[in-house]
Amino acid sequence: MRIRSSTSRLGTTLACIVPAILMPTLAQAHVKWFAPYIVGAPPAPVSRTAADPWFWAAIALVLVFFVGTRLVERSAAGEGILRGMDRVTDPLWTRLDDFVCVVVGAFFVAIFAVGGVYLTPDLKTPNEWVSWVQLLIAFGVFSKRTMPLSAAGIIFLWVIALRDYDFFHLLDYLALGLGVAAYLVLASSTKPEWRKHRFEALRWGVAIALMWSSLEKFAYPDWFYPLVEEKPFLTFGMPRDVFIPMAGVAEFTMGFGLIWTPLVRRLSAIALFLIMGAAVYPFGRVDLIGHALIMAIFVAIAADHTREVHFLPAIKRSLAGVPAGIAAALVIFVTGYWGLHIAFYGLEGRAVAMPTEMATHTYSPEHPHGPKALESVVSGELEGGMHMSHGQTTSAPGGGATAAYAATMATMHGPMMEGMRHPDPDVAFVLGMIPHHQGAIDMAKVQLQYGADPSNKALAEHIILEQQQEIDAMTDWLRQRGVTAPSR
Repeated sequence: MRIRSSTSRLGTTLACIVPAILMPTLAQAHVKWFAPYIVGAPPAPVSRTAADPWFWAAIALVLVFFVGTRLVERSAAGEGILRGMDRVTDPLWTRLDDFVCVVVGAFFVAIFAVGGVYLTPDLKTPNEWVSWVQLLIAFGVFSKRTMPLSAAGIIFLWVIALRDYDFFHLLDYLALGLGVAAYLVLASSTKPEWRKHRFEALRWGVAIALMWSSLEKFAYPDWFYPLVEEKPFLTFGMPRDVFIPMAGVAEFTMGFGLIWTPLVRRLSAIALFLIMGAAVYPFGRVDLIGHALIMAIFVAIAADHTREVHFLPAIKRSLAGVPAGIAAALVIFVTGYWGLHIAFYGLEGRAVAMPTEMATHTYSPEHPHGPKALESVVSGELEGGMHMSHGQTTSAPGGGATAAYAATMATMHGPMMEGMRHPDPDVAFVLGMIPHHQGAIDMAKVQLQYGADPSNKALAEHIILEQQQEIDAMTDWLRQRGVTAPSR
C-alpha cells in the first residue's frame, strides 16, 4: 500500500518496454520516503510545468507510444501478441485469485513484523494494537467469509491514520487501499456480475494512486533534488531539471495506461514491474516490503486474460481517444490536486510537519538531507547555521513555528540556487535574490503568526514592506531585459 515511496523511481528499463518513451527514465517515486517534506507548502504553479519544454517533449513521446500500441492492438498482430501473453501467463491466470490473496496476506504479515506502522513503512504509529489488526487482516483474506472484514480493516487503518497524519498527505494512500479493499469485497461475492470486476478494481486503484502521486514531481520538484544529488545514477546522466518532469510524465501516463485497452494496460504493467523491481536493490529490504503489494498488482494486470473494456469503451478503442483521454486525465488530476491543496491550505499554503522520522538510509554529512539534516540546521551543526545542500527541503519534527520556518527554507532554497546558475552574473544575482527576499518575507510572516515580542513584530512588518518593494524593483529590472522572474 506504499504508493508514496514506491510509485516511480521511473527508469531503469523503460527503454525495454517503451522504446520511444523517454529512453532511460527512472527515479524515486516519492521522495517523502527518503527526505523530509512539508505537504502544506505551496506547490509550484501549474504555469511552470506548462512552460517546460521537457514536459511537452515527454507528452509527445508518450502519445507516439500509445497510438503506436493501439495501431498494433487493432491489427491481427495485436491479437497474436495478446494470445502469446496469455499462453505465457496461463498458469498464473488460472490461480490469479490465490496469487493476489497470498500477496495481500504476506504484505500485511510483513508490516506486522516491521511493527509500528499503519499501511506502509513510512506511516509510523506508536500504537502496538495496530500491528495485531494487520495480522487479522492477513488471516482474513484467505476465506470468502472474512474477506469483507479484511477490506473493512484496511479502510479502518487508513481512517485511524488520519489522527496522526494530515488528510492531504493520506490521499496518496487512499486509492490503492480502496482498490485492494474493493477487490476483497468483489472476490468474496457470490454474484458473477460483481465478481467479474474484482481485477478491474485493482487496476483502477493502482492507476489513480500512480497518477495522483506523480503530480508531486511537478508541484514539488525540489523534494527530489537531494535524492538525485546523492544518487545521480538514478537519472542516467540526464540533467536534473530534464529528468524530473519527464519522469513525472512517464509515471502519470503509465498509470493511465493501466485503465486503457488490454495490450496497453498489460505492457504498462510489465514496464512498471520492471522499473520498480530494479529500484528494490539500491534501496534495500524495507523498500521491497513497500513495493511488494503494488508490484504484485502489476503482475496480476499483466496476467489478466480478459479483453473487456469497460468505462467509455468507444473512446478507448479509437485512436483519437488516446490524446483525449490523457488530456482529460491531466485536467482532472491537476485540478483536483492543486484545487484540494488550495482548499486545505489556502493560496499561500501553510507548514504541516509530519510527526515521525521518514528516512530509510543512514544520514550522510556529505549529502545532508533527511530529518537529521534539519536537526543539524536547527542546532547549528552545519556551517553557517541555515546553510543547506542544494535543493534541500526540510520539515521539523516539532511542528508549530519550527516547521513553519523550515517551510520557508523549503520553498526558498531550490529556486534561489536555480536562479544563480544563470550564465549572466547580473541576471543570476537578481534571480537568486528574489526568492531570497521572498524567503525573508515568509519568515517574517511566521514571526507575526507565532511571535510575541513587539519589537520583533515591528521588524517583521518592516521586512515584509521593504523586501516586497525590492522584489518588485528586481522583477521590473528582469522584465526590461526579457527575463522571466521566479514564480511563487
